[in-house]
Amino acid sequence: MAKSIIGRKVGMTQVFLENGECVAVSVVKVGPCTVVRKKSAQGADGYDAIVLGFEDARSCVYEGETHYKLNKPKLGVFKANSVSPKKSLHEVRLSAKEVDKYEQGQELKADLFTAGEYIDVTGTSKGCGFSGVMKRHNYGGSRRSHGVHETFRHGGSLGATSTPGRVMKGKKMAGQMGNEKVTVQNLKVHSVDVDNSLILVTGAIPGANGSVVRITDAVKRRR
Repeated sequence: MAKSIIGRKVGMTQVFLENGECVAVSVVKVGPCTVVRKKSAQGADGYDAIVLGFEDARSCVYEGETHYKLNKPKLGVFKANSVSPKKSLHEVRLSAKEVDKYEQGQELKADLFTAGEYIDVTGTSKGCGFSGVMKRHNYGGSRRSHGVHETFRHGGSLGATSTPGRVMKGKKMAGQMGNEKVTVQNLKVHSVDVDNSLILVTGAIPGANGSVVRITDAVKRRR
């Protein structure tokens, strides 16, 4: 069964193996994630998937009524499926057989994964702002010798003379670096702490500390 869970990146630390080897691991506090609804290819949605709700939505009590910091359309989704409002929703595409194995309202916790499994981790990479071509695309830059006029870190020529007389599409240039969806594949689960809802992943995962990440079983190793 394809598995997926949402969590927040806590940070990185290191653990020691039995042979004394030191291994860097990323700590993710996962779930509990609630299966808010199930989508079917035979229904109005036109495809098979489950929708996971992560973290309870912020709320306050005013004049005896509970109010959530969500708009009416989102609140309507939770009300229609009899699930307490969640801060964010994440959709997971699955096959029809895999969707049938989940139940609406079911809670997914850290024990969904076990030590030794291989996973894919998806998150939003750290934003580095406007960056030049040397930092963004690993350009070598110009030689720092006599005759070079203030073009040490420039990208060089952009055009292609009179034919075609324009900058080609996809040309690597300076611009926004990072802050994009990134998936790191085939990471190994080092250990799982069910009591504290923590998953320790060998190696680095995308995103800053406190950012939301999604953990799924490795696509390239799925059977």
